[in-house]
Amino acid sequence: MTSNLDDFRTTLHSLRVWDGPLPSFDTAAAPAEPLELFREWFTHAAKAGQPEPHTMSLATVDADRRPDVRTLMLHDADERGWHFASHSTSAKGRQLAGQPEAALGFYWPAVARQIRVRGLVTACDAAESRADLAVRSRGALAAALTGRQSEVLSSPEELARVSAESWERAGAEPDAPAPTWTAYVLSPTEVEFFQGDATRRHTRLQYTRTPTTPWTRHLLWP
Repeated sequence: MTSNLDDFRTTLHSLRVWDGPLPSFDTAAAPAEPLELFREWFTHAAKAGQPEPHTMSLATVDADRRPDVRTLMLHDADERGWHFASHSTSAKGRQLAGQPEAALGFYWPAVARQIRVRGLVTACDAAESRADLAVRSRGALAAALTGRQSEVLSSPEELARVSAESWERAGAEPDAPAPTWTAYVLSPTEVEFFQGDATRRHTRLQYTRTPTTPWTRHLLWP
């Protein structure tokens, strides 16, 4: 156990970040609204070689106000907000039904950039949720048909059986309904852009708005 702990700490303390050249961030030239800048940074991260830049963390709270977080995929980002999907019966689906405020986090270490988004989450209707699933892969449909997300699993064998059945059905019925699959949109009230700096003089630009006021921008201390 001691050897394992020593190896962990040696490895942890040997890690370095942002050793290469980093992009600049001219906050004076930033657009008036955050969506345009998000799209620009997203595309830049993908072209810079960041693996899976569309992965993001979604933070919610449960009925006891305990925080929860998981990683999932961004489906779109438009004037309505940031789009993702899940089963309404999953832990996150139940938590969003009880408390529809949530936060998203993107981290792109290839360019030392982070983006944080907070706001109100709305569940889309059945038609839009079906359309969301229709444009995804056979594997995504199979996973949606498998369902039972966050429920207790009795055995790996049960998962293998149900998953195989779902894959077969997804191939035979590409329009097969997954009733609990739900598309969600997070409408932002706060978006923060973080650019890392090797000297730790990081740049943070925060956009905020309210239902009655337009976006405003603030620089934040690192």
